[in-house]
Amino acid sequence: MKNDSRLRKYVPSLLLFLLFEAVAVTLWLMKDNLFYLLNFSYIGGCLALGTALFIAGKRYARHFAQLAVGSYMLLYLGVISRENMQIEGFWYYLFLGTFEAATIHYAVAKIFGPLLFGRGWCGYACWTAMALDFLPYKRPQKPRREKLGVLRYVMFTLSLALVSGLFLMKVAHLEQIMFWLFLAGNALYYLAGIALAFAFKDNRAFCKYLCPVAVFLKPMSYFSLLRVHCDASKCVHCGKCLRACPMDVEVNREARKRKNGTECILCYECTKVCPTKALH
Repeated sequence: MKNDSRLRKYVPSLLLFLLFEAVAVTLWLMKDNLFYLLNFSYIGGCLALGTALFIAGKRYARHFAQLAVGSYMLLYLGVISRENMQIEGFWYYLFLGTFEAATIHYAVAKIFGPLLFGRGWCGYACWTAMALDFLPYKRPQKPRREKLGVLRYVMFTLSLALVSGLFLMKVAHLEQIMFWLFLAGNALYYLAGIALAFAFKDNRAFCKYLCPVAVFLKPMSYFSLLRVHCDASKCVHCGKCLRACPMDVEVNREARKRKNGTECILCYECTKVCPTKALH
């Protein structure tokens, strides 16, 4: 019986892998391209293994998933395969009318996927956050500047305007330009992310104020099936979970009523510090 109970804990990891495997097989058959089977099987396998390691209590679990998936997408898909996986690449392939690369990635991870796993991508697979999470400010040291969140919408609009302008001006060698934009965009994101982290003493300041992808993630995450729940009868309002949350989510309130609820990256730091196990 004890073995059965232990195995049940890993059911979410198995379901996560099966979800990505279903996407992998569907795209493989639809596109008649083995790459999609290998690509999504790898990503799903890494995420499932990362969450399983987390359930097993391994402190390195989330960093493992971030590095395994993030470096694969940054280095192999982005640098080696020369595909722009940033938001500019999404607009580019969308305007081409091609359901490839970044459009598939955004559909699965950042538009429809969050209906199931919220902003889990931000916590376990983002190649920008995989570097920022190694900085020293894992817990925010300063109050959140809510008004600065408007900058993400500015970045979102600028990315759309940039790619739209390239198409309207019928610029030549767009594929090559998009590759260089990918390299330059990532360099800018890392520099801005590190600068903001030290300025606000908060590793996730970039995610809160500047990341344009959050414009897609936030509304979908509101309906996420996977979320941290709070048992109000057990909560003693000690505030430990609020201080531990890297995204300033009001986790000691239940479900969708909580402040910054759509910002949860499912890191589960709150569940680790809760003295009464009210969070699950």
